[in-house]
Amino acid sequence: MGELTIATGLFLLSAAFFAGFVDSIAGGGGLIQLPALLIALPKTETVTVLGTNKLGSVFGTTVAASLYRREIRPESRVLLAMALPAFIGSAGGASLASRIPTSSMRPIVLILLIVVAIYTWLKPDLGEIEALRHHSNRRVVIAALSGAIIGFYDGIFGPGTGSFLMLVLVASLGYAFITASAIAKIVNVATNLGAILIFGIHGAIIWQIGLALGAANVTGAIIGTRLAIRGGSTLVRKVFLIVTVALIIKVGIDTFQSF
Repeated sequence: MGELTIATGLFLLSAAFFAGFVDSIAGGGGLIQLPALLIALPKTETVTVLGTNKLGSVFGTTVAASLYRREIRPESRVLLAMALPAFIGSAGGASLASRIPTSSMRPIVLILLIVVAIYTWLKPDLGEIEALRHHSNRRVVIAALSGAIIGFYDGIFGPGTGSFLMLVLVASLGYAFITASAIAKIVNVATNLGAILIFGIHGAIIWQIGLALGAANVTGAIIGTRLAIRGGSTLVRKVFLIVTVALIIKVGIDTFQSF
């Protein structure tokens, strides 16, 4: 806390507010909040910044998930099948976060995000209406495997988690964007909690900062979720594309700077 000035604190709170707003609509809040923490806490170990970011995010994500659940009722079996493996996967990823250099992951993530953006752009009707694919049991299997893999990725690195969750839910399982956003929020709560559990055990969280960010994140999430529910799948798709392109730019810059 000694690193923080009033100006830096206000900068972090503003970033957390906008992160909660964006994340509640289509994911990608880490694109705003995590870089802000890295700028504000330059002397802090990266793993502690990651842990603090997860704590700040989980409050807004939980509120967004709760608000979505009041209006949207996705298939419970798919939801649970995705969330539980995501929790376990995220905990496993977080336990390795300080041992595996994330720079080695950036080129792969960059390519995957570009594929996500192009695929979504070329299919303007994707996710406009709900047209579920596969038998119920197969949807559960796909959701579970995807949850475990994306959860592990979120625990160990994180950028693009929302985009990957949304693509699986919309393109593979056939959910509308608004329903996919509701499911993704609940799964994201699970991944955040799994990571927080591990980061907390290892003392890699600055609790005062994380809780303060959480309050600002919640405020942004409430506004963003209400806007998303009102705007429906059309709005969520537009924000999803914007966030994914922004992630491509951010990860691309980070990738080329590391060479």
